[in-house]
Amino acid sequence: MSDGTGLIKRFYLEVLAGGNYDLIDELIAEGFVDHESLPGQPPGKEGARFFVDMMRAAFPDLSVKSSEPALVDGNHEAVRTVLTGTHQGELMGVAATGRTVEIESIDIIRAEDGKVAEHWGITDSMSIMQQLGALPE
Repeated sequence: MSDGTGLIKRFYLEVLAGGNYDLIDELIAEGFVDHESLPGQPPGKEGARFFVDMMRAAFPDLSVKSSEPALVDGNHEAVRTVLTGTHQGELMGVAATGRTVEIESIDIIRAEDGKVAEHWGITDSMSIMQQLGALPE
């Protein structure tokens, strides 16, 4: 197993969908840098908690539909993930709609000592907003 294998999938399954916030300290390095940060997201581990709080508040039933490594190379890992959830709380200014959405993202991490040190990602935000009815199809 390389330094980065499975960290993204574990974060999505156990922290984001499972709500196990204690694992943030185990999976995220002290100097964690998120290159896909959201408006108002603090740096470091607190930023990871911020993201999890936001997503779990908006989609309390969030689940991982698929998450498979696309590339693992030494301490780098790239993963395409599809999440599903019912929009039951505010998300980026959009009030709860009760709609079920699919959230697709591609994440790349750099691991250091078995923890996520850096994250780059792309989330299909336009598709999310279209599924919520906030933007036209």
